[in-house]
Amino acid sequence: MRFLLLCLFIPLLALTKQPELKPFHIRGFAQGTTYQITYYAKDSSISKEQVTYLLAQIDSSLSIYKPYSLISQFNRSASGLQTDRHLQKVVKKAQQVSKKTGGAFDITVQPLVQAWGFGAAPASGLPDSAAIQALLQCVGAHKIRLQKGHLQKAVPCVLIDVDGIAQGYTVDVLANFLEKKGIRNYLVELGGEIRVKGRKPDGKPMSIGIEGPAANNPNDPYPIQKIVRMETGAITSSGNYRKFYQSGSRKITHLIDPKTGYPLDNELISVTVLAGDAMTADAYDNALMGMGLKKAFDFVNRHKKLEAYFIYRKTDGSVADTATAGFTKLMK
Repeated sequence: MRFLLLCLFIPLLALTKQPELKPFHIRGFAQGTTYQITYYAKDSSISKEQVTYLLAQIDSSLSIYKPYSLISQFNRSASGLQTDRHLQKVVKKAQQVSKKTGGAFDITVQPLVQAWGFGAAPASGLPDSAAIQALLQCVGAHKIRLQKGHLQKAVPCVLIDVDGIAQGYTVDVLANFLEKKGIRNYLVELGGEIRVKGRKPDGKPMSIGIEGPAANNPNDPYPIQKIVRMETGAITSSGNYRKFYQSGSRKITHLIDPKTGYPLDNELISVTVLAGDAMTADAYDNALMGMGLKKAFDFVNRHKKLEAYFIYRKTDGSVADTATAGFTKLMK
């Protein structure tokens, strides 16, 4: 889901002899979407070429759309391969989240994602129950193992897809790069996944608008639902109202339940998660979508380093929202 960034980039007036912080912007296209970086500094210290290089490194590791990437090589392999630091970090986090969520987040879901028409290759048609049962034999977090940098698969048919966590991880890589360059005030966004630190030069925190579906409003189908003000941390979102297709009267969403093999079908429309880093938030927003509202809300309340905002459909068909206490405090 996309966030609408509402940051007003206003240079600090030179009230003292200290050099004023100026806004610098880097924008581009990566991972099938757009990205933008805004940072405040005395001088430009980051180039787009540097960002492009980092993004290319990540693609060479994590992109299922690049046949030469490590993840593509793993998927073609019979037993596994030696990973790089990018794939190691993402798989390690994915396995942690899978364990904590009881398998609600599972990167081995790739065969099912492909079968339902959301993979790197076109699908020939909708899978039947027999096909799904066969594919489920290749799915399960316990079917992969990361040991001393080597990622092993239990059976050759195991395939992984880290799209549910890779954009958040990429945002973290870019944010960490900025911090290594001494930048203390920034906003990094890729595909709507965001990480921020510091404030704008006028002293105000970063403001982020969260969009969501609106009923019966064709002129603005995805208006801003809430505005969040934050000084540090990450905010990401997962939803089922943008990426889907219709098959007759049936709505097929890109979020697949790794336990049943079928697209998610519950009252949740979107989940927005706040966490200390974007990779963590990105993994949990997908997992929470699969839990349903009550279970997801209870889960977040049990994990104090997470906060969440939920948009859901009530039994009468109307759209409603709710949020955890920590998230509510940050909303305008």
